[in-house]
Amino acid sequence: MSIQDLLGIEIPIIQAPMAGVQSSALAIAVSNAGGLGSLPCGMLSVEAIRKEMAAIKAQTKRPFNVNFFCHTKPEPNSEHEAAWRATLSPYYEEYGIDLSTIAGGAGRLPFSPEAADVLAEFRPAVVSFHYGLPEQGLLDQVRKWGAKILSTATTVEEARWLEAHGVDAIIAQGLEAGGHRGVFLLDDLNTQIGTFALLPQIVRAVNIPVIAAGGIADANGVSAALSLGAAGVQIGTAYLLCPEATTSAVHRAAIKSDSAIFTALTNLFSGRPARGIANRLMKELGPMSPVAPAFPLASAALAPLRAEAERLGSGDFSPLWAGQNVSGCKEIPAADLTLELAKGANGAH
Repeated sequence: MSIQDLLGIEIPIIQAPMAGVQSSALAIAVSNAGGLGSLPCGMLSVEAIRKEMAAIKAQTKRPFNVNFFCHTKPEPNSEHEAAWRATLSPYYEEYGIDLSTIAGGAGRLPFSPEAADVLAEFRPAVVSFHYGLPEQGLLDQVRKWGAKILSTATTVEEARWLEAHGVDAIIAQGLEAGGHRGVFLLDDLNTQIGTFALLPQIVRAVNIPVIAAGGIADANGVSAALSLGAAGVQIGTAYLLCPEATTSAVHRAAIKSDSAIFTALTNLFSGRPARGIANRLMKELGPMSPVAPAFPLASAALAPLRAEAERLGSGDFSPLWAGQNVSGCKEIPAADLTLELAKGANGAH
């Protein structure tokens, strides 16, 4: 079965869910163009999820995807938090930020029974997960209305695990991809390889459709992925400059600058490895820090620094998520970009 038939879409282009830089508008535009638009829900409250899904349902009759994290919530650790804030203290002093005013909190939430109840009201055609899968009871709830289940694999072992646990298709996330790594079986980043090395290995290892993700930014990249056995392609970074994206001014400026070619995996902004454009914080602390609290607790202490720096026009403390290939980023409507990317699917098989 083709990915188009499986997901009910016209072209094998899936817009990557990108928490923090998009809302329903981007998903609507991509779905209406014939691809699969995606709504990231990991940073949304239950009420916000309901509001965004209502907006999507009102503006498209096409299938769309809703995406959730399914990490285990860590226990807050006061010692780790104090060490992290001590590491950041020179920056607080530089910006005149009072430590006592900084709130705690997670910022990113795993899939929950409450979220599943909201989904049941809207019955989205596709539900995707990052960091493996939620517990079986929640997964069964999602399957009740016939939703197709996708999840991310960063290794062949993760792909086999996902197939064994009944997903309908696997997103093969190469090392080039922007944003958070979907790794969930091992924390060793040495296991992570590039898209065009990973993709054919996963295709050979499983018997369900595989969607390529990471470093694919134009029609030629789409064509290459499909020729290596991908059933479809998931693309995120290329959409960051589209008017429908909520990408901040400093983030857009970074993408358009020469510095965008220098990306790195970093845990500074959330506590878990994610690829972004190298900025001051990553250069001065090193992109990976053992001091950063567990995901997603690292972000709270950075929030006031990010806000103050962005107010002054700087992305020094912002998570400037982007993949290794920003060459396809265009300031054009998302529908137009989707159709441009889809040209790579013509005759690829």
